[in-house]
Amino acid sequence: MTAPIPVGSALVVIDVQAGFDDPVWGPRNNPGAEDACGRLVDAWRERKWPLILVQHDGYDDCPPLQPGQPGHELKPQVAPRPDEPVVHKTVNSAFIGTSLEQHLRDLAVPGVVLCGLTTDHCVSTTTRMSANLGFDTWLVADACAAFDRVGADGTRYDAQLVHDVSLASLHDEFATVLTTKEALQGR
Repeated sequence: MTAPIPVGSALVVIDVQAGFDDPVWGPRNNPGAEDACGRLVDAWRERKWPLILVQHDGYDDCPPLQPGQPGHELKPQVAPRPDEPVVHKTVNSAFIGTSLEQHLRDLAVPGVVLCGLTTDHCVSTTTRMSANLGFDTWLVADACAAFDRVGADGTRYDAQLVHDVSLASLHDEFATVLTTKEALQGR
């Protein structure tokens, strides 16, 4: 049984943006990830716990997520309310070049709960940094998704495998990996 998430922990939703529907990314696992993120967002709003949305500002390196383009928009499941902070980033980690760390420290949160896209890139990088910065960190597995990847030798790795191995690499070293159901239990 997973230890419960402490009352008042912050939910950080990473890059749940329309641009990830672009076919350029290739095959993906977990089509329900955005809905799981939405359930978490709804629960955090109901509890009045801290909620921070992260939006990737892709430029030439990431056209589907460029500001001013439809793909830049956060998906409806996690669309921010006017009073909710949105952190804009340009690299994989939501902590680099942003106010996220300071915002979490100012709130004195007892923990950080992460979800979003993609498991092996921005979610993983942010999870690792969250732990390295000293935050107790939880990662919601079914509220994340990955895409197929091609290795340096040309081997194609299935999105589900990429997702699973990424979570296994993070669990118990950088975060406690759990499900949406577990994250919402007992609150």
